[in-house]
Formats: sequence, structure tokens, C-alpha cells
Amino acid sequence: MTTDELIIGFDRALRTLAGTASSQRPNPAANLPEQTLTPEEHRLAGGLMRVNHTGEVCAQALYQAQALTARQPEIRRRFVVAAREEEDHLAWAQERLAELGDRTSYANPVWYAGSFAIGLFAGVGGDRTSLGFVVETERQVEEHLTDHMDRLPPADARSRAIVAAMRDDEARHAAAARDAGASELPLPIRALMRATAKLMTLTAYRF
Repeated sequence: MTTDELIIGFDRALRTLAGTASSQRPNPAANLPEQTLTPEEHRLAGGLMRVNHTGEVCAQALYQAQALTARQPEIRRRFVVAAREEEDHLAWAQERLAELGDRTSYANPVWYAGSFAIGLFAGVGGDRTSLGFVVETERQVEEHLTDHMDRLPPADARSRAIVAAMRDDEARHAAAARDAGASELPLPIRALMRATAKLMTLTAYRF
């Protein structure tokens, strides 16, 4: 890891927590009209998009930590590229929250720190283990986003477009990690990851 890469990583961490993330790709909802939602639909969409935003905060921390601990330069590059694409998701979710008049989670700094620690732990196990964490994380995130597609108000085309684009990227990241030689994680670790994700979802939706 070069000094420039460390600086870029630190800058990305600051942008993540300060709420100033930017996207390189166009927002998938950019050309879709805003539809009128009921107050209940508004609260639901805001809560779900807040969860998605927190998930992207966690993704930034995971990928940054995994890039720091990667042994092979090519694997490190993969993590850096994936983190940059996930920053698009972060920016899109934040933009949608602002449109909905809602906020990000108060617990984001806690989740960032915890996810960074998990990423370091994964990296210590070697590149194949670290890639295995990517596969399992993205598999669970894809399931979670599919659930959100089912729960989001049908009239909320803008949120749905963002979530659909995020889901496509997560599936691609999982496939790329698998092709790069990811090892299958033990069942207890997968179960622990799922329980942690459930806790994050519950807290982010409310707080």
C-alpha cells in the first residue's frame, strides 16, 4: 500500500462519515419523475433508504480495511475499485434521503468502525479469506436489497431504480471475488455476519 493510496483511503473515510461522498456514475433515478407518496410510504421509503445508506457506509469501511491488508497488488486493486463503485451507492442513497426529507443514521460512525475492524480481521486471514468475506457479504446484501425492492412503495420509482442498480453491482462484486479465488467461509462465521447485518438493519431503520 503506497502513501498515495493511504491518503486516498483516509480521504474516502472522511467523505463517508462527513456525508460528502460523490458519485462518478449518473444517479439511476436522475431522469425519473418524483411521485406523490402517502405519509406512511414516505416514512417506509426513508427508513429503507437509511438502512441502504448505512450498508454502504459499512461497505466503505470493509473494502478500505481489506485493501490495507491485501497481500497481492491485484487483489488490493480490486478492493479499491469496488470501494469506489460502492461510493456511488453511498452518494445515491444520500441524495435520495435528502429528496425524501429524511436523514442518515446517527450510528454510522459506530458501524464504520466495526466494519473496518471486521475488514482487518478478514484481511489477516489472507487474500482468499478476505475475498470470501466479499462473496458472503455481497450475497447477503443482494438478498437484503431484493427484500427492499419488494417492500418499497410501488410509486417510489426513484428509490427502486437506485436499489436495483445497487443490487446489480453487488452481484457483480460477489462474482468477481469468487472468480479471483475466494474461499468459502465456515458456517459459524456466515451466521455471525448475518446476525450482525440484522442488528445493523434494525438500528439504522429507527436511528
